Amino acid sequence: MYKILLKTWNKPLAETDLLPLPLQANPMEIRSDKPIFFASDQHFGAPTYEASKVREAAFLEWLDYIEDKAGALFLLGDLFDFWFEYKKVVPRGFVRTLGKLASLADRGLPIYYFVGNHDLWMTDYFEKELGITVFHKPQDFILNGKKYLIGHGDGLGPNDHGYKRMKKVFTNPFLKFLFRWVHPDIGIRLGQYLSTQNKLISGDEDIRFLGDDQEWLAQYCRRKLEQKHRDFFLFGHRHLPLEIALSQKATYINTGDWITHFTYVELVDTTPSLKTWKRD
Repeated sequence: MYKILLKTWNKPLAETDLLPLPLQANPMEIRSDKPIFFASDQHFGAPTYEASKVREAAFLEWLDYIEDKAGALFLLGDLFDFWFEYKKVVPRGFVRTLGKLASLADRGLPIYYFVGNHDLWMTDYFEKELGITVFHKPQDFILNGKKYLIGHGDGLGPNDHGYKRMKKVFTNPFLKFLFRWVHPDIGIRLGQYLSTQNKLISGDEDIRFLGDDQEWLAQYCRRKLEQKHRDFFLFGHRHLPLEIALSQKATYINTGDWITHFTYVELVDTTPSLKTWKRD
């Protein structure tokens, strides 16, 4: 894991970074005597189904572990390496994960899902079938009295330019409509191929630590901090477990991934901590 202090950086604010987030009447507030857990970037389906089954088994062990401990569960996107919802069809595979999440929700565990760049096409399946609350944009929360901004992290900050262009294409309503007319056997196979082969789409062409003044999600958090105070900024997408002090009172944390690092964040009382799941 990396733990650094972000240095002062005087780059002028980009106009797009000053745009406000979608309006929320009030931040959602959660108080829990139990730990609150966060994880992201499982990317089940990549690089192969067989390799993903091994990683899924570890993730299911972790879900079993938190089942009776958790007060809430936040999944910060890219659970699958490709996800597209037709009106009557969703991608097959990894049903044990979906079943486990549905079981946790049925038992009353609040689960919040933040759409990532590999599941931009999520609509209402998770909400209707699994009982999971889905967000398509970063959201403000108050967790045990501390202010959080939580999201997946794709397309934020001054860089990630290629993906930002691609996202406009992928989220275009007309193009999504056209894609739904492609037979699922063809459309899903095509989407899975592009997701695993095209680094630009995957957004993982630079999974390496960029340095304290170059981590663009940290830059984004610092700019948001100038607009409004948050105690913690929690994101995924970077596939790196990171904890960066933005100031004496604000911290950016990245949850890492379940491909290489098998990391997650556990919030106990008011203190979130990066942890690694020890696989059997």
